Amino acid sequence: MKLSAIPTTVKTTCPYCGVGCGVKAQLGQDGAVTIAGDEAHPASQGRLCVKGTALGETVGLQGRLLAPMLREDGPLRGQLREASWDEALDRVAEGFSRIIAEHGPDAVALYVSGQLLTEDYYVANKFMKGFVGSANIDTNSRLCMSAAVAGHKRAFGEDLVPGCYDDLELADLLVLVGSNAAWCHPTLYQRIVRAKEARPAMKIVVIDPRRTATCDIADLHLPIKPGTDVWLFNGLLAYLAQQQLVDAAFIKAHTAGLADALAAAGQGGNLLQVARTCRLDPQQLRGFYELFGRTEKTVTAFTMGVNQSSSGADKVNSIINCHLATGRIGKPGMGPFSLTGQPNAMGGREVGGLANMLAAHMELEDAAQRALLQDFWQAPRTADKPGLKAVDLFRAIEEGKVKAVWIMATNPLVSLPDADAARRALQQCELVVASDIVLGTDTNAAAHVLLPALGWGEKEGTVTNSERCISRQRAFLAAPGKARPDWQIIGEVAKRMGFEGFDYAGPHAIFDEHARLSAWQNGVDGQRRRAFDIGGLAGLQRADYDAMEPVQWPVPAAGTSTARLFGDGRFAHADGRARFVPTVARAPAHAPDADYPLVLNTGRVRDQWHTMTRTGRAPRLAGHVPEPFIDMHPQDALLWGVREGELARVSSRWGAAVARVQHGGGIARGSVFMPIHWSGQTASDARVGAVVNPAVDPVSGEPEFKHTPVRIEPFGVNWYGFVLSRVELPLLEAAHWTRIQGAGFLRYEIAGRTKVSEAAGWARALLGVTDEDADWIEAEDRSGGVYRAAHLVEGRIEACLFVSARQDLPARAWLAGMFDRDRLTPADRINLLSGRAREQGADPGPTVCSCFGVGRNTIAIAIRAHGLKDAAQVTACVKAGGNCGSCVPEIRALLGEACAPV
Repeated sequence: MKLSAIPTTVKTTCPYCGVGCGVKAQLGQDGAVTIAGDEAHPASQGRLCVKGTALGETVGLQGRLLAPMLREDGPLRGQLREASWDEALDRVAEGFSRIIAEHGPDAVALYVSGQLLTEDYYVANKFMKGFVGSANIDTNSRLCMSAAVAGHKRAFGEDLVPGCYDDLELADLLVLVGSNAAWCHPTLYQRIVRAKEARPAMKIVVIDPRRTATCDIADLHLPIKPGTDVWLFNGLLAYLAQQQLVDAAFIKAHTAGLADALAAAGQGGNLLQVARTCRLDPQQLRGFYELFGRTEKTVTAFTMGVNQSSSGADKVNSIINCHLATGRIGKPGMGPFSLTGQPNAMGGREVGGLANMLAAHMELEDAAQRALLQDFWQAPRTADKPGLKAVDLFRAIEEGKVKAVWIMATNPLVSLPDADAARRALQQCELVVASDIVLGTDTNAAAHVLLPALGWGEKEGTVTNSERCISRQRAFLAAPGKARPDWQIIGEVAKRMGFEGFDYAGPHAIFDEHARLSAWQNGVDGQRRRAFDIGGLAGLQRADYDAMEPVQWPVPAAGTSTARLFGDGRFAHADGRARFVPTVARAPAHAPDADYPLVLNTGRVRDQWHTMTRTGRAPRLAGHVPEPFIDMHPQDALLWGVREGELARVSSRWGAAVARVQHGGGIARGSVFMPIHWSGQTASDARVGAVVNPAVDPVSGEPEFKHTPVRIEPFGVNWYGFVLSRVELPLLEAAHWTRIQGAGFLRYEIAGRTKVSEAAGWARALLGVTDEDADWIEAEDRSGGVYRAAHLVEGRIEACLFVSARQDLPARAWLAGMFDRDRLTPADRINLLSGRAREQGADPGPTVCSCFGVGRNTIAIAIRAHGLKDAAQVTACVKAGGNCGSCVPEIRALLGEACAPV
């Protein structure tokens, strides 16, 4: 497609978190992409977080996989070569067909992603479950949302989110459990902030082991002991029953199983015991219980802190139990609310993306529904037993039971727990296929076949967000190189394997089939009616599909939409009743001990996403948290002999990672936190997945990312340093490194074990300077253990290197500004080697506001100079906080520091 044939402005949907923000993308004549929020989109109402705002910086082709690639001699030895689509597809189809013929359909598997569009997801599931005949298709959504799925199905009879985003604003009490919404769902968080500003009487409780940015608006923060959520909510259920705060009429008419749930709560009736177990102040715990008990319009929103646990499903049901007991569900401003992590985790669940589900919310264990699906697809067979869940799938690959795996739109060698075991599995797997948009990932390094897929801005389809809202993703960029949509790639392999039913005219035809299936014999012949029904969207022609507006399902008839479920008190179980699920409080799978005495918690940072293959390309997203870190309490750091600002190694029984120690001030003793984003491409040894234990929830199969016993020890080096360079560098002298994308340059944070005095010998080679007559300036202080050097070409800086035996390195943000200059003045050269700017305010400091590139120093100077008293005044003065608002908690902290007595 020619660029001129594509509309210059397109409404689409953000590809990051489950909020599902509407985006307006404008393609300029020069090919530059301008991004703005879509005011008409119901989820975000025109707002975007900084990740969404920076999407235009991520659509370049550098590092893209643009043609099929084959590796002839195995992933460890062979070199990749470009191949035609026919050759690559033939190799995949022949490999899958041969392995199935020799070992059966369960010897092959697909591992897919919440980054896929619903249409891609649908075709992948149809291929595996209906034609290959195996349910060995699982998704990285297993790692984040499967506990919520299990909890919904047990309580409601179907995977159903009852409420909508409006409920978060209508609630009189909002309980956020295991959710740092300020960083992980920023635009939704800002809706909550505005609601509380409009109604100060609205109460917000945050339940989280860490004091996160979300606590900025909390009336109460309960720093719960990791893993004790079930104790807390069992205690709440018992309290509600004891105080006669339950809705007896609702329970009698619409539920079953309360007595068993109360019996399972056991010691939950003893508030002091719950407080001791959860490591909470008894008065604060009682205050929360009383607040929940007396506030009818209550929403409890939960996410990864609840789901990512070896008891995640029980945690979800313990929350739902409290809402069922009070009848607070299906009505405005009340209900349990699962906030999904990925843009299309919900869409994947609609089409049976998990290994224990079928498309259109049909049940894999139900023979009648399997037959119904087989008939609709005209499939030769249908999977008749659950497939392997993510962790078990990679274990089966390592054991040789699964001999071929096709990985789509995800990077499991970074994101899976026990990631080194996953690497071993792929290295010995007979056939590894990867569909991706980038060439260089940890996972792709182990693949035999690489297939170039379309990325955001290039592909067409739909996604479904956390409130069941289906939105269109639309293309505004031409397909690069030989890249193809995932659904087409899967269909071509299916046809080569002799399967019919994969000739689609486009994504609109797939969506139509998906919609028709949702209504196919739904509720007839005595079958339980499935709530997931978008039959009203069936029959859309291409033009109607292209013009489709966001709509919440169910959509059983054209023109209908459903904001809330269960308002009539009828649930999806056959008898129409919701189920109280007995939840037994139990300890995490692995307990700390003398060898591994600390507990590792993992999660996201504000401005990055997953393994940074997209966000890592945007310079503005790199400034806020540029490096992986280990956040820990200062007393723990003292006990274990590590220092803030220096490197340390975190080790578990499964693996290790290295990062810089920090004291963020929000973590309790005995715990450490590390972010999940860094991979083998962006850091030398910071894949936190390698550290995480592989324990999973027995009900959902979701891994325990929030509770891994670890130890910490110093990572000894002789010097710390950094490099700014316009070109990629081989970091041969570094014992540790992190790669950070800058604006027109790359930044490397490095550390080494050679002597600082040897730096002058290897600096030129490191920076690629071979010409003895090059414009090379350097300075060395041997007594202070400092070395600095820079390479210039025609007066323009090409690279600079700073090394020190101490942590007193120059400010990176100020030096980065040197790369904007066409020519350095003599004064600039002096400043460069001295490592500091002469002008006050030249160094903005570490980034606080990524939207406008405002640093900590700039904000602090403005506060002092102008006597600023609140965040709104800071925004008016320096813009910080004036877009997505994610930095407002940090701005308030800076205001607090300015007011603190000296």
